[in-house]
Amino acid sequence: MTKRYGQLTALNDVGFSIRPGEILGLIGPNGSGKTTLFECIAGVLAPTAGALLFQDRPLSPHSRRRTLFYLPDAVAPWPAQSVRWALDFAIGFLGGRSDRLDGVIERLALAPLLPNAIGTLSKGQRKRVLLAIGLLAAQPVLLADEPFEGLDLRQSRDVAAALRDHALSGRTLFLSIHQIADAARICDRFVLLSGGRVCGEGTLAELTALARASNAATAGNLEEVFLALT
Repeated sequence: MTKRYGQLTALNDVGFSIRPGEILGLIGPNGSGKTTLFECIAGVLAPTAGALLFQDRPLSPHSRRRTLFYLPDAVAPWPAQSVRWALDFAIGFLGGRSDRLDGVIERLALAPLLPNAIGTLSKGQRKRVLLAIGLLAAQPVLLADEPFEGLDLRQSRDVAAALRDHALSGRTLFLSIHQIADAARICDRFVLLSGGRVCGEGTLAELTALARASNAATAGNLEEVFLALT
């Protein structure tokens, strides 16, 4: 997939695979093209070139809506409505899974926030509500842009555990993350993005081997591997 804005190339021939039931991390610094890539995958932006395939077939717009649920970063939908209203809306209008509701509320500690208007929430509280909407969505693949942004350490660990349990239920998660420690904590595999290009794809062990094959000295942690490959 390629995306150009005039003379600026935001994504340059980006290609990788997403495997069913995994947590795939898109890792890269701010400005590397992560959000642009997610918006192209979700259909918010039209790519300049490239295609999105699902089970070896191109995804039509209708199939994309049934397959992918995109959760952007830094949005505050329905600020005058309560958290309870937003979750009910996600189930009723967006076709979410009502059988997941109680568990999502418990895992993301949302019970005290249910009567509160979304516009009154802190950044971290709002992020947890948005994640709840994503977890309630019925589509088999969830794309979440910066799911840990605005969360403190304890909240990040709790959300990571909730996402891991959610993936174990059979959902496929594709997470865009710029904090490497968060990515290392939760992801099964990684796509390393730098300057709009993919610099590596695989498990930590596979990426470590790739870095060492290029004669880069690395201790095998994700941070050092990312620096070696980018």
